[in-house]
Amino acid sequence: MSENLHEECGVFGIYNNDNLDVVSSTYLGLYALQHRGQESCGIAVNSSGKIHGYKNTGLVNEVFTQDVIASLGTGKMAVGHCRYGTQESKSNYNAQPLIINHVKGRMAISHNGCLTNAHKLREELELTGAIFHTSSDSEVIAYAITRERIKCGSIEEAIEKAMEKIAGAYSLVIMSPRKLIAVRDPMGFRPLCIGLLENSYVFASETCALDSIGAKFVRDIEPGEIVVCDENGLHSIKTHCNKKDKHLCVFEFIYFARPDSVIDGSSVHLARQRAGAFLALEHPVQADVVIGVPDSGLDAALGYAKQSGIPYGIGFIKNKYIGRTFIQPTQKERANLVRIKLNTISETVKGKRVILIDDSIVRGTTCARIVNLLRDAGATEVHMRVSAPPFMHPCYFGTDIDSRDKLIAHNHSIEEIAKIINVDSLGYLSVDNVRKIADSTADGFCCSCFTGEYPLEVPELKVVSKYDKELEM
Repeated sequence: MSENLHEECGVFGIYNNDNLDVVSSTYLGLYALQHRGQESCGIAVNSSGKIHGYKNTGLVNEVFTQDVIASLGTGKMAVGHCRYGTQESKSNYNAQPLIINHVKGRMAISHNGCLTNAHKLREELELTGAIFHTSSDSEVIAYAITRERIKCGSIEEAIEKAMEKIAGAYSLVIMSPRKLIAVRDPMGFRPLCIGLLENSYVFASETCALDSIGAKFVRDIEPGEIVVCDENGLHSIKTHCNKKDKHLCVFEFIYFARPDSVIDGSSVHLARQRAGAFLALEHPVQADVVIGVPDSGLDAALGYAKQSGIPYGIGFIKNKYIGRTFIQPTQKERANLVRIKLNTISETVKGKRVILIDDSIVRGTTCARIVNLLRDAGATEVHMRVSAPPFMHPCYFGTDIDSRDKLIAHNHSIEEIAKIINVDSLGYLSVDNVRKIADSTADGFCCSCFTGEYPLEVPELKVVSKYDKELEM
């Protein structure tokens, strides 16, 4: 587990009812969703009922060169995916979309989330002869759907049946030879929305992806809903809707989503400002300036400053040209990486009492280095405020918090953490107030990583698949 949190994936799909270039549109959509995954990406295209695609490790602009985009041609539909892998790998075997061949045709699937019963379902499938080519939950979902498809009259009916067997977090965009389908799990852990571009329909993890191609937001997909787009237009199946309470991951608002996105009716930008305002009310302190850690700490810092009346300042400049492939050959260079990514503006902090806002503290190592940057720049005091409660428990729904032993808040008190990261004071947002940061809070948030209270049955231990190691050998 790294110091920074990572969300599993971003998904995108488009059904062409005009003369659109679905590949270019999907490329732009994935580019807008790049923050949700930087390990690998892919696009699958449906041309005259035939599905083909390309995927590889790397960022969207690295993988999809002009030649690759041209080779994909044009089509009626396309689905895309960008992925963050919880285990770093040079292999692209877990890259998506997955393209599946079965007796009734072909299917491409893009998945965002994590199943809680994937390990159990995988073992059951293997005992009946299933052969897996990846270590991802997405292939388990694909198997569950194709096995039902053999018995069902339509792909959407097969998905409806498969949803009775899979459990956990999943937002899916699925492409068959004739249909584009979007699916959200019954608890709505991960976001998924519908857009309209001229007469063509678009599905995406976030509204920022719709904006990137000029599509208009139509609505969010309901938890448990199956939305089908075909030659007859758009229609939905709500068999699994309103059977369970909603549990949207609260970290979509705190960290994962882009600030210009709107999720389930709430602005991410405003939610982060509200988190900062709550922090100012819960943990006031005398100071001269409020600054945020780029990027997701900036909005919360602005909210803190507005609520407290303490001036807001730009304390760091982020190097936007450091990518995921930045070479770190020695321990010393790894330790200095934060200095490459962030540089202080000494005029903002020198001789001042500084309130530093960030979205989370995972292990504390990067946080301590950032605090030391402020000390070196002349800050007389550094007061840390965090726009989320302390991480205490593993996440089973798509965030790579896989071990409580690696979480600094699990092993240390707040006072001890303050000493470790070298701050004068430390304050976290309370669980009660984190539930209030967005208008959609009334529908329910998942805060399991803070409380340990999970909304559905989870494994006793987070299963680390043996296949990741085997497939890399």
